[in-house]
Amino acid sequence: MLHLPILRHGRPYRSLSVSSTPHFRTKEPFVELSLANPGLIRRDLLQAERTWSILQQYKAQDLLRMTKRAAEFFLHDPLPLGEAWQTPEEYVAQISATTGLPLVMVRKNMMKIYGVMAEIDHVISGLTRGIEPAVLDEGYGEVNGHAVSFFPRGYNLGVVLPNNSPGVHSLWIPAIAMKIPLVLKPGSAEPWSPYRVIQALIKAGFPPEVFSYYPTDHAGAGEILRSSDRCMLFGDVGAVKSWRNDPRVELHGPGYSKIVIGGDCIDHFDRYLDVMIQSIAENSGRSCINASGVWVPRRGREIADALAQRLARIEPKPADDPDAQIAPFADPRVAERISNMIDKGLYEPGAEDYTARYRPGGRLVTFDGATYLLPTILYCESPEHGLANREFLFPFASVVECPEEQLLEAMGPTLVVTAITHSERLKSRLLASSHVGRLNLGPIPTMKIGWDQPHEGNLFEHLYARRAFQQVRELVHP
Repeated sequence: MLHLPILRHGRPYRSLSVSSTPHFRTKEPFVELSLANPGLIRRDLLQAERTWSILQQYKAQDLLRMTKRAAEFFLHDPLPLGEAWQTPEEYVAQISATTGLPLVMVRKNMMKIYGVMAEIDHVISGLTRGIEPAVLDEGYGEVNGHAVSFFPRGYNLGVVLPNNSPGVHSLWIPAIAMKIPLVLKPGSAEPWSPYRVIQALIKAGFPPEVFSYYPTDHAGAGEILRSSDRCMLFGDVGAVKSWRNDPRVELHGPGYSKIVIGGDCIDHFDRYLDVMIQSIAENSGRSCINASGVWVPRRGREIADALAQRLARIEPKPADDPDAQIAPFADPRVAERISNMIDKGLYEPGAEDYTARYRPGGRLVTFDGATYLLPTILYCESPEHGLANREFLFPFASVVECPEEQLLEAMGPTLVVTAITHSERLKSRLLASSHVGRLNLGPIPTMKIGWDQPHEGNLFEHLYARRAFQQVRELVHP
């Protein structure tokens, strides 16, 4: 069986404490992970300043070049995997084996990771709003003729990672190109991507010491968040709740992303069905930027019916089928719990499962030994219904009727909003809203991301602070 070690400042370390991750279909152990205990993590992170100083010896421009070179290694080359080697196709197959994602979806996510590495210069330019990389070397410089100076908010970035989709790993990669060492806690079902990214970066010339990789339990994850200077946390509502008031921690929880159709466009909703379906169903609905709501002033039942008819055609397929559109749940109990939550919510008056009209067999199904939740579209009469603003890890969305003037107050915090309207008033209200993390004006799928436009926080601003700065260019000596 494959074994993935801890990486302690780049050095492999085999722990006496291990856990195994099963193949999602056979339930047989598939990969063994060395587990880091909180004490080991705490001791290692006492060296954060020394590790940071190693990375400062490299020019930012050189780190950008190395990251672009690492993108090619990540996509094309065999790379170390513990004491073994991993080809790109083995990487794809291994992620599919432990997460259940069909191969075609894994490859799409692999390309997403490759894309952010290959375009890292454009990504960093977008995050920094165009400052020259040399500013990170010198600590100061000029932007549009104005003096600027930045300093790091800490010596490292600790990241507690999820299991749901490999594409999220593209969010932390720019940190290392911005001269901040990484401390990564992989998800137990998706330890593959962060390990492979690290190996590609090391092969491209990054010093191994600036990478730490700690498979660990809940206590170890908490230690990473407490002991790292800056952090990112991916998780559900319960996981992120206790860190909500810690400014060191950038939270990536449920997105509650939405499509909003204004009253001026609602009578032509059929023109936008493809945008809605892509937003809801792409990547099997596993991303925080998948739409979980379609909010409209009227005609909600018609829209729910049209979406349900289209999405009810999606059925489970073998993992190697290039047309696979939906992924199974690695843990069948999670799927059962989600389905029960939806059914319980439907007992409350004012909501209806429209996909049930076109799928008499129910949403919870088994296929080829795996458990699936089939796409589900609900209609909710008002935002007050308990299912009007929910998010689940499969293609699920509620079509919610809400008066346009009450929209902003009713829909609450929303990671991505795609607004389909010509109304300048509605656009202005959305632009002014502090609840909207990313705004797409026009029929742009919520899943369409430009990496130079971060959709949840700005990693550069999370890692660096700006100071007031001025200098006399030539000192006059007495």
